[in-house]
Amino acid sequence: MDISVVIPLYNEEESLPELCSWIEKVMKDNRFSYEIIFVNDGSTDKSWNVIEELSNKSEHVKGIKFRRNYGKSPALFCGFEKAEGDVVITMDADLQDSPEEIPALYNMIITDGYDLVSGWKQKRYDPLSKTIPTKLFNATARAVSGIKNLHDFNCGLKAYRKDVIKNIEVYGEMHRYIPYLAKNAGFSKIGEKIVHHQARKYGKTKFGLNRFINGYLDLITLWFLSTFGVKPMHIFGFLGSIMFIFGFIAVAAVGCMKLYNMYAGNHYSLVTDNPYFYLALTTMILGTQLFIAGFLGELIARNSQERNKYQIEKEL
Repeated sequence: MDISVVIPLYNEEESLPELCSWIEKVMKDNRFSYEIIFVNDGSTDKSWNVIEELSNKSEHVKGIKFRRNYGKSPALFCGFEKAEGDVVITMDADLQDSPEEIPALYNMIITDGYDLVSGWKQKRYDPLSKTIPTKLFNATARAVSGIKNLHDFNCGLKAYRKDVIKNIEVYGEMHRYIPYLAKNAGFSKIGEKIVHHQARKYGKTKFGLNRFINGYLDLITLWFLSTFGVKPMHIFGFLGSIMFIFGFIAVAAVGCMKLYNMYAGNHYSLVTDNPYFYLALTTMILGTQLFIAGFLGELIARNSQERNKYQIEKEL
């Protein structure tokens, strides 16, 4: 099979027939073998009824229905598990992504050899309250991930080589960082294509401003796990050691100052009367706790079933 189109959705009953018809027209015009996988993320409208009708009319349409709303990442995860195409295309169900982009995305994967191609909606039909935070978010994601050539990490329209989606785990709200997940899994040829952004035709957006806050937190989590996930002592042990050494030096300095004043005949006070003594002691305690946290993290990591799971591309 050439292409699997995975479409996560939540309350998009109005747009589904038009979207499905549009995708099928593009596929037939380009003679692709294909499947369309709708993942109904706990919709409360008649979206699932529409998907059932579309599936009865076409052998290419498949559906997955969640009992409740889990989020876009779980929907993509389940869609990826079911996908069988050599190239997997993801797009949103609100008709803001154009199926006309599919042939070019497919060729970039098959002909140009990309592992992943992300869409870039260079010209957007969104208010400034959405576009400005998006630009800041993407700038931060580029800096942290090291993927400098992507302008829009969160664009729903993406194309993947089948190997990519079978070797990454999209969980929580990590759908924003699939290129970063792919890079960490060893798929380094990541490209970008300028795609057309259409104004929303039906309904309203399902995402609020809180996604930007959650996005930054998820980015920090992903960076930490990819950098120190299997070697926690490298961060906790290092920080703990630095804090303990600084605290110890500070305590020694307070003690030496008292001894000097004693032998010099100067006025001196008890070490415990000096506030710096307590700051230094607290620093030493925190440093010790961080070091222990790193040690416990190492014990957990060494007992993990994933500790020796590596991405092997080929064997002879």
